[in-house]
Amino acid sequence: MQYRKMPNTKEQLSALGYGVMRMPTKRGKAGGMTTLIDAEKSKKLIRYAIDNGVNYLDTAYPYHRGTSESFLGEHVLPDGYREKVFIATKMPTFSINKTERFNEIFEKQLKKLKVDYIDYYLMHSLDGSTWGKMKGLGVIEWMDKVRAQGKVKKIGFSFHGLHDEFKQIVDEYDWEFVQVQYNILDIDFQAGIKGIRYAHSKGLGVIVMEPLRGGALVGKMPKAVKEIYHNAPVKRSAAEWALRWIYDHPEVSLVLSGMNDIHHIEENIRVASETLPNSMSEDEHEIIVQVREKYREQLTVACTGCGYCVPCPESINIPDMLKGLNNYHMHGKTIPKLFHTLRNGVMTSDHKPHFASSCTQCGKCEKKCPQHIEIRKELRHVAKDMESPILKAGAALARPIMNTKKKTQETAPSE
Repeated sequence: MQYRKMPNTKEQLSALGYGVMRMPTKRGKAGGMTTLIDAEKSKKLIRYAIDNGVNYLDTAYPYHRGTSESFLGEHVLPDGYREKVFIATKMPTFSINKTERFNEIFEKQLKKLKVDYIDYYLMHSLDGSTWGKMKGLGVIEWMDKVRAQGKVKKIGFSFHGLHDEFKQIVDEYDWEFVQVQYNILDIDFQAGIKGIRYAHSKGLGVIVMEPLRGGALVGKMPKAVKEIYHNAPVKRSAAEWALRWIYDHPEVSLVLSGMNDIHHIEENIRVASETLPNSMSEDEHEIIVQVREKYREQLTVACTGCGYCVPCPESINIPDMLKGLNNYHMHGKTIPKLFHTLRNGVMTSDHKPHFASSCTQCGKCEKKCPQHIEIRKELRHVAKDMESPILKAGAALARPIMNTKKKTQETAPSE
């Protein structure tokens, strides 16, 4: 594993960090969830990564509907693994409306993680207005206090705002690191490369999130993108190309990846071990430029699948629908429409349809979206393109049949 030094500390962080936001799940019920973290499978994956050099775990208060921190505390960190890793978690700024909540939430996080201190603590998902609200509630004094008490070792923030807001926030506190969205598509989005370079120039560590855009850069790629990678003189997977490009940046301290498959972990560890800053050739950079151009020609919605927009009051699976809309416009119409109908009109957890056309336009999702997507407008596009009366009628016919079959399987005696 390659280790990179945080600019303002002596700590060596693995170039690859483990994002505990998209872990394998299984059926269950907890706090309104229909799926739970598959603890045994996820534990094996994360511990395998740690045993092979990963020393940074990133979680947050709302991940997996509030169970991600508890999962780490109960299943991953025991048996000496706490001493092998740096733990990062976040203050949910979007749910803070009074000063007392800082301590209330922070103490809950310590208990859930079963730790006495947190190595890297972030103000979650800041933009200009959220930062203004936090300052008004006394967050600067609170951060100074927990750092002085030794309950937090390093303080930073994750960012989902405009570039000028990023510089303002960087300049208004003694931060030690920042976490920004950056990938082969989002070079000028939010903080962008200018923000990364600015933070680095101020002596801050830079952690990159969404390096594969929530998997959108490695799933069903446009044919034109596949051809570019296929014709490249060096044969690499799409994930390896995207990760190598980020690791090539000398300003980047660490790249977070939400890995939920052993093969992904193995590949990501190999790439993180091999790729040094400024190691890509001009020809390799040109390949990324070509890929970026092809994606931008075809991408419909800039959704990363982070899930901040859910739960929806109408139980609409917004991330899945926006992903389906992109697939509809990039990969052909028939299959995305069928999958959309099955997932949202037939095989739902409560046996009721939850189509995009069920949207009441309340706008709660848009207030929580880090990408500032006009979700209500996009859901209208989903309804128009993918929810024909024929498909919805077919779903109504199939739903009782599929649900009866499912109940029979669930109640059948085990062998």
